[in-house]
Amino acid sequence: MRSFDEIFEISAGRHGGAAALNAKLNKPKTPQELAAMPEDRWLSILTKCIFQAGFNWKVIEAKWDGFETAFDGFDVGRCAFMDDEKFDALLQDTRIVRNGTKIATVRDNAAFLLELRDQGGAGEVLGGWPSHDYVGLLAMLGQRGSRLGGASAQYAMRFAGRDSFILSQDVTARLIAEGVVDKAPTSKKAMAAVQKAFNTWMDQSGRSLTEISRVLAMSL
Repeated sequence: MRSFDEIFEISAGRHGGAAALNAKLNKPKTPQELAAMPEDRWLSILTKCIFQAGFNWKVIEAKWDGFETAFDGFDVGRCAFMDDEKFDALLQDTRIVRNGTKIATVRDNAAFLLELRDQGGAGEVLGGWPSHDYVGLLAMLGQRGSRLGGASAQYAMRFAGRDSFILSQDVTARLIAEGVVDKAPTSKKAMAAVQKAFNTWMDQSGRSLTEISRVLAMSL
């Protein structure tokens, strides 16, 4: 496995040099900033990423104001206790994408966020989860959340601004090239190997998961 500096040099060579590459790297929000994020914003982000999965992102983005209105600003209490009448109305609401399975995730994930209040709240739990165990956060989201396995949770954490990696096609290709995994990681063992590699690169560089993920993606 190459060092982070070696991979950074490869990426810099493809993107106009070190300064140009650094300009393309965004730092994640601080745990304090994430802790202050209201519950409704977490639910909004989770929902957007779930609806974008397997769908045209531009369509979801164009309708998003309608989603915000239809789901009462993603008020966690209202969404968690959505009754059948409200659910049926949403199935007919042209302001949103009328996918019953995905609409149900709003209710389920609102209930999940309510459960996190006992642990300090969504911002504390999701934003404060240690980066060196990011795969543990993804596993928890997959187990306790609704339709938050795979890429949806990864994109949601990135869009929320928390420190994260996304196992995109390019990132996965770089991990394969470095011998970290031999195919797209799905098993617990493979995800542990990915986390170990990212932890090594964090230790070497002092950079965040977010920055390292982007460097890996831009190395191909």
